[in-house]
Amino acid sequence: MSVRPRPLGVDFLRIRSMNSHAINVNQPTCHWVELPIIPYRQILALQRKLVAARVSGQLTEDVVLVLEHPPVFTLGRRGGSENLMISETLLHKAGIEMVQCERGGNITYHGPGQLVAYPIINLRAANLSVRSYVGGLEEVMIRTAAHWGIQAHRDPENRGVWLGLNKLGSIGICIRHGVCFHGLALNVQPNLEPFTWIKPCGLQDIEIVSMESVLSHKIPMAEVRKVFKSRFIETFEVQPVAATVEELTAV
Repeated sequence: MSVRPRPLGVDFLRIRSMNSHAINVNQPTCHWVELPIIPYRQILALQRKLVAARVSGQLTEDVVLVLEHPPVFTLGRRGGSENLMISETLLHKAGIEMVQCERGGNITYHGPGQLVAYPIINLRAANLSVRSYVGGLEEVMIRTAAHWGIQAHRDPENRGVWLGLNKLGSIGICIRHGVCFHGLALNVQPNLEPFTWIKPCGLQDIEIVSMESVLSHKIPMAEVRKVFKSRFIETFEVQPVAATVEELTAV
């Protein structure tokens, strides 16, 4: 029996103070890395290196990676290959690989037109519980969608953001020694067909939607990235400092 998400009203999470949007000089800084379309395995390896550096103290500040992926199905700790509705042979012909990783959750799809963010945050140093952190990621997506008049909501039984029974954004994280990685995926304008080849997150009778499919017109990804960054700053109260992968790996 599948679990269907319950529609909820927008519940604004208060991690610290959600009323002030001004940057405070006392707010912690984080490395903000804007990337193009990057293969999943490449970013997975980078995340693991950055997590190890953050845990060891070599990297003294948190990092947020913002990017898109080429088409890929990923499997979480719960597995999920049983929720793939087409054969792996057809998957190979479609040019879509499948990658097992350590994040929570089941099978999901990533592809161009989907905004992906991987915050690498020391939750202990940030004084964040896992629950409030996940709620914060949901809040960032809710506020980003709201900029375009899309009233998304959260469901505590099925994490992510929803429009009724339709899923707009997903969350899957992993935590090592208090440092989180993996993160969120917000459907801006991806090809939605590959989502029909799986039972997303292992759930039945749900539909994956995008901001574009809801609004029936295209949204510039550059603008979504800009709004997303602003909402992340508001929600987690950090000061982003632009950085490159080369600068971080040099550490």
